[in-house]
Amino acid sequence: MKTLMAAIALVCSTLLAHAQAQTQPWPNAKPVTLIVPFPPGGTTDSLARTLASRLPAKLGGGTFVVQNTAGAGGALGAAAAKRATPDGYTVLVSSLGPLVIGPHLKTAQGYDPLKDFDYVTVAVQAPNVLAVQSASVYKTVPQLLERMRAQPGKLTFASAGNGTSDHLTAELFWLETKTTGLHIPYKGGVPAMQDLLGGQVDASFMNINTALPHLRAGKLRAMAVTSSKRSTLLPDVPTMEELGYKGATVYSWQAVALPKGVPAELRTRLHEAVVSILNEPAVRQPLLEVGFELVGNTPEQFTEFQAREYGRWKQVIELGKISAD
Repeated sequence: MKTLMAAIALVCSTLLAHAQAQTQPWPNAKPVTLIVPFPPGGTTDSLARTLASRLPAKLGGGTFVVQNTAGAGGALGAAAAKRATPDGYTVLVSSLGPLVIGPHLKTAQGYDPLKDFDYVTVAVQAPNVLAVQSASVYKTVPQLLERMRAQPGKLTFASAGNGTSDHLTAELFWLETKTTGLHIPYKGGVPAMQDLLGGQVDASFMNINTALPHLRAGKLRAMAVTSSKRSTLLPDVPTMEELGYKGATVYSWQAVALPKGVPAELRTRLHEAVVSILNEPAVRQPLLEVGFELVGNTPEQFTEFQAREYGRWKQVIELGKISAD
């Protein structure tokens, strides 16, 4: 009898604890999972971990954990976020790849970025830099274009792989300048950078935060940035717009989204908390120092922006006949 009563008491206490947890306001009922669709260590992962460490203070409690669900160019993580219950306890922290590029490169992604997410905010963005090795004979973009027009398809552009931001920026650059280069895809940014530094390839577009250490060390030369205005970190480097190629303005970005159907109140609270974190001096200043621009736009602005970016990269990929293979 004592054993039976003990078992009943255990069941009752478990049910009571569960019921109490369910009645606690978000985000206190259970841990909130921040899904990052890439391996640990990258920019998106760093952003997610920064948010996870600061969101409890902004939201009055809760536990936030980062889950790296990498694979298929970010599609596995995005699909996992899409399948999650829309209760605010699953958050997607992603770069632009899975949201506006990947779906045009592969079929059967497992999600539709136009329909399956509630967009919260673009947290940060960074332009790309067109760079050459410091000993390169090319000093300016006009010199580069002169060679490309004289010998179409000969000038080599390195990228971290087919369909990556650096690859697609090069494709967009060729479309805007009515030239053609030779794309050299690598298996990641490290080997691409090694061959650029070694002079095995002529040029590359890369995120400004990736390029900065090598630019400051005098190993690379920046020829143009893809931002709408000059970077404060590279004040002597012209923008593509200044050079006459407004359509070549490109940013890489990291953002926060939720599975479709999360209550509007929770999305608003998460948005306000994320924007507040981005504006903390301890977060803001290090981001600015490596070339990021803080965005923190509204859910409505992000939704419109995502749709525009989705359409833009769809056109570039189709015109360039680009695949992920």
